[in-house]
Amino acid sequence: MKRILVPTDFSSQAENALQVAVQMAKKHASVIYLLHSLDLPLHLARSGSGGSLPESLYFIKLAEKNFEELLQKPYLQDVEVREAIGHAEIYEDVSEAVSANDIDLIVMGSHGASGFKEMFIGSNTEKVVRTSKIPVLVIKNHHPVFNIEDFVFATDFAEECKGSFNDALDFAEAVGATLHLLYINTPNDFRTSAEAHRMMQDFVKGTNASQYTLNIYNDTSVEKGILNYARDTKAQLIGMSTHGRKGLSHFFNGSISEDLVNHAKMPVITFKIR
Repeated sequence: MKRILVPTDFSSQAENALQVAVQMAKKHASVIYLLHSLDLPLHLARSGSGGSLPESLYFIKLAEKNFEELLQKPYLQDVEVREAIGHAEIYEDVSEAVSANDIDLIVMGSHGASGFKEMFIGSNTEKVVRTSKIPVLVIKNHHPVFNIEDFVFATDFAEECKGSFNDALDFAEAVGATLHLLYINTPNDFRTSAEAHRMMQDFVKGTNASQYTLNIYNDTSVEKGILNYARDTKAQLIGMSTHGRKGLSHFFNGSISEDLVNHAKMPVITFKIR
């Protein structure tokens, strides 16, 4: 975890993510790459460089000014930070930055008001999650102390998820967390406890898993089960796999009540199925 990318629009949510990235960077002697994608007005984004150049330069200068002010923040002292300005869609700029700088982890703020759907679906964060080949850590709130002791990794234990599970193991080891493997038992896809345990044990065979627990949780839907289990166990982080182009939307088929999702305060990290 030597190179961490933090996309920023200079909002408070983006700064929450940056502060978490800084805490991680100080622990692992990491370099932080700050990336701002220019949010040009539509007429500038679609026009040629001719008459739009002076206006485009205005937005570039504004971004440089925002970078200058941000880099003066005291919490960024003693951390190596490299800033860059992108000119394409955010997921394209992120993808290019990841390849060019051999990034290990993306840390990104979410503007979502509540819950998983609001965090991801249709947002810039979801676009990055959908297209990213490396883990994406989504930060929703301010974390003065980012300390992960209990990390819930929810999966259906399909063979295709083993690669992303190994990535989750590596992340858990890096942050010193215990990994809690979680299977949600629902009425529509019910398994007996014996069947579920056998499936989970077969899944971890042949991996390097050592510090982990196997857990079955019964609930009316997968998403409710994940949220309820994480809340009941006071976990600090939820992890899951993503199918790339399908993003996370395939994962959520039911509805989540507003009262429930408002309790989803913990960060979420996603790992690409490969």
